[in-house]
Amino acid sequence: MRYFIAALLLFPMQAHAADVAIDSIFDAINGFLAQIIFFDVFPGEPVMPFIVAWLIVAAVFLTLRFNFVNLRMMRHAYRVIRGKYHTADDKGEVTPFQALSTALSATVGLGNIAGVAIAISIGGPGATFWMIVAGFLGMSTKFTEASLAQMYREVRPDGRLMGGAMEYLSKGLAEKGAPRLGKGLAIMFAIFTILGSFGAGSAFQISQSMGAVQEQIPFFREVPIAYGLLMAVAVGLVIVGGIRRISHVAEAIVPSMVIIYLGACLWIIGVNAEMVPAALGKIFTEAFSPIAVAGGMVGALVQGFKRAAFSSEAGLGSAAIAHSAASVKYPVRQGLVALYEPFIDTVVICTMTALVIVITGVYNAPEYEAMRAASQGAALTSVAFATVSDWLPVILTLSVVLFAYSTAISWSYYGERCWVYVFGERYSLLYKAIFICFLVVASVASAGSVLDFTDLLVLAMAFPNLIGLYVLSGKVKVALGEYQIRLASGELDREAGIKR
Repeated sequence: MRYFIAALLLFPMQAHAADVAIDSIFDAINGFLAQIIFFDVFPGEPVMPFIVAWLIVAAVFLTLRFNFVNLRMMRHAYRVIRGKYHTADDKGEVTPFQALSTALSATVGLGNIAGVAIAISIGGPGATFWMIVAGFLGMSTKFTEASLAQMYREVRPDGRLMGGAMEYLSKGLAEKGAPRLGKGLAIMFAIFTILGSFGAGSAFQISQSMGAVQEQIPFFREVPIAYGLLMAVAVGLVIVGGIRRISHVAEAIVPSMVIIYLGACLWIIGVNAEMVPAALGKIFTEAFSPIAVAGGMVGALVQGFKRAAFSSEAGLGSAAIAHSAASVKYPVRQGLVALYEPFIDTVVICTMTALVIVITGVYNAPEYEAMRAASQGAALTSVAFATVSDWLPVILTLSVVLFAYSTAISWSYYGERCWVYVFGERYSLLYKAIFICFLVVASVASAGSVLDFTDLLVLAMAFPNLIGLYVLSGKVKVALGEYQIRLASGELDREAGIKR
């Protein structure tokens, strides 16, 4: 017994030593990746990372190439989600709605809560405007990714589907006469996704959600590793079942957690209704204002697009893995379903969070400087909720845990599919074990180091992925044109037994 008591007494010292060691590892990796992958493409201040510029240009290009498909096809996409266009020829592992729920469970996460708070703290309220713009443009990017994922997916020997950026990069570029380049980019994407899953899908979720949970349950502040172990068990019980179990859990969790969180945000906005016009004005004017934080308009734009990319994952290629498993007859049909992902995630949920942060003023209040410096975005949002009512942070904590949990289970699938692509099916369990270990490790690592690690790995996925989208966008354009002709002629309605 005395050894057990001694171990408990020594735990804070041991945890601190582990924290320092883990932070030093993260910092070394971050510095290495930043030097190789990122460089500033904007003269002077602020810094414009190449990857962020890469995402902006691609989103604008694809939106124009598909003639604003993100506006024109939303109504039809909604009918597909509702199951109106189901046919006997549909082939896949999950329904279009389940695939969307799985993708949303990965994107609707702490990026919507913690990431938005961090973006506004750094880039000012104007970052919100650029987040919305990025979400709108990202709808076209996500449409392209999901369509290509359906076009190039394959059935593995075990009967499971393999699809995503690694498949359309290798096969699509091979069709264009560049098989070696395609294979190289596919492996690069897969490796970035595997490592990104350990950061964005695992470590970041625990690191940020723990900050909010600790505000409500002091025990986890004293023994943070207990939270990591608890989440590791909960995630492990689901991810061993593969995409079918993950999609069923996501289908049940996602609508509920979105309604709970949006309800709390709308309550805060309603209580402060008289401040909403001023907040909206500040968001718009500071998006173009030279006095905005961190470098004026460009600084706000960079933070907005950076956080939108991390939140909605448009351009990263990750969600294409989930959409590739959907059961549809036409590849672009699932692409149209994917339009709703950035819309719900960024245009709706991120905007609600941003309004709460701006209205309550926590993004620049001096008393919360320590939270901002430590990149504790979820805790900062919790403080914003507390300004209205003592019980609202409890609702936020519940939302945070659900968001973190749902994101973790979906990202485990993304990483596992890429792991299998690189190393083979028989090593699938090894990946899942490593993923779960990262959940525990993140509970004793600082939020700042984890955030930097996550940004680097997740944004790096866009480099190989967007090359594929540029090269193969012509094939998607042809398929979309043919689909629209069939839709206009009534052929698709007749296939699905829909009476006009």
